[in-house]
Amino acid sequence: MVSPIGPWKCPRFVIPGFLVCSFFTCQVVVAEPIALSGELTNRFSDNTTRDANGEISDTETRVNFRLSHQSDPGECQASTFADVGYGVWHDETYDPETYTTADFLGDCELAQGLRWEVADNLRNVTRDSRGTDTPDNTTRKNIFRTGPVYQVPLSKVDQLRLSLHYENTEFGDSEEIDSDRYIGSVGWSRMFSSTFSGGVSVLTNQAEYDSGVEIDTDVVSLDFSQTWATTSLSGSVGVSEIESDFGGTTQSSDGVVGDISLEREINPVTTFYINGSRELTEQTSDFDIRFGDFVFDLRETSEVEVTAVNTGIRRQFSDASQLNFNAFANRADYIRSDETEDRLGLAVGYSRPVLPLLTLRSNARYQYQSFDEDDVDEETISVDVGLTYELTRDLGITGRVGHTSRSSDTSASEYDENWVSLALDYRFF
Repeated sequence: MVSPIGPWKCPRFVIPGFLVCSFFTCQVVVAEPIALSGELTNRFSDNTTRDANGEISDTETRVNFRLSHQSDPGECQASTFADVGYGVWHDETYDPETYTTADFLGDCELAQGLRWEVADNLRNVTRDSRGTDTPDNTTRKNIFRTGPVYQVPLSKVDQLRLSLHYENTEFGDSEEIDSDRYIGSVGWSRMFSSTFSGGVSVLTNQAEYDSGVEIDTDVVSLDFSQTWATTSLSGSVGVSEIESDFGGTTQSSDGVVGDISLEREINPVTTFYINGSRELTEQTSDFDIRFGDFVFDLRETSEVEVTAVNTGIRRQFSDASQLNFNAFANRADYIRSDETEDRLGLAVGYSRPVLPLLTLRSNARYQYQSFDEDDVDEETISVDVGLTYELTRDLGITGRVGHTSRSSDTSASEYDENWVSLALDYRFF
């Protein structure tokens, strides 16, 4: 989760236990005007339910609106992004569905060194990590966080940071369990040189589920940040303990945790990045929002040890074409139930102008999943290609075709899907 502090913003991949972001290591936020666009999409699928047998063909019509804005730096500032869609199926395979992705970060200066922060993240997430990505297997997850942050300069190179936040996690369906949590942290950071800074942070996180379950997490870590002319490196390493209370039964676990974020500019048109994280947490945390390829199994209401790595290359060619390569791997080890889930994959995206107003875009993705409880392995391959034509400066039309195939040790989980879509996109401002 990004932690907004004054006119600085921390890197996206930061462990919740290491939310110490000082003026030594953060980047300046630049104001952006309000941008609003809309899209109307028709998508036909020959296997809407993604079943192994009895495929159902249907067409979904979806309307989307996207809004983004970054305010000017000042006493109060905010960053907003929202993508809201509403879809209906012509043959009523599913009920009308609302799709939502939203991020809000804001803070106000109350006094010298004292700021009040507000953050909200809303996503459609998977319920059962073993299921397919269909409306029946998704729900909305909203994480609201607010509280004060006090920064005290101890010297020209030392700073003390205190924070106390309240966080509420709510799911869109009553079957999932909501939670409230209180997060307190203390951190000291020091600038050892113009390019290197480090520090120590202590965090305590107390989560209370609506079911009565309580899960407490404590983290002590060493944090660092180093920059060079073309490279930036930041991260932390520490120890964490997580303790849960289920109906009077207490269980605790501990381990080494940490995170790392590296970005290197190989040349003016090529950038390499790698982000990794290992922590002890639970399913109502924001780990799956920070690492989008990670999926919590919402059937498990317990502490979980999670590890995720995400790396890739972004390159822009002289002919304005772009290549994005991404590889990821993650593991979820549900401590109480002793279940382990592994996921790894590759994703490649390529786009290039074909004509002055016509652009080709293609994507390919491979994903491998392993569930040790049932000794089941699954592989999913998906490819799609499309053309976008700019009818006017603000209006574009996009046509796409794609195919997805899943193979599994369990025949009921296998499926094949072919789809085609046509979309109109309009930029209002």
